[in-house]
Amino acid sequence: MAGAAREIVLGLTGRVPESVTALERSEDGWRVAVEVLELERIPSTTDVMATYEVRLDEQGELQGYRRVHRYLRGSPGDE
Repeated sequence: MAGAAREIVLGLTGRVPESVTALERSEDGWRVAVEVLELERIPSTTDVMATYEVRLDEQGELQGYRRVHRYLRGSPGDE
């Protein structure tokens, strides 16, 4: 499911996912959190990052997605 979520985020945003930070089974399928570099800056600690939540059914088909968080890569408290 993590791989499917990464491919979905790439296809919908055009941005290459950096990592999967959460994978959770839900009543109707799966929820996956995917981290994406949205804006590259110099120095890289000021890059703008985003977390996308992807909802998949049991077969890995997209049920929904949304950006849930935006932050600077080097900010204290990044998760």
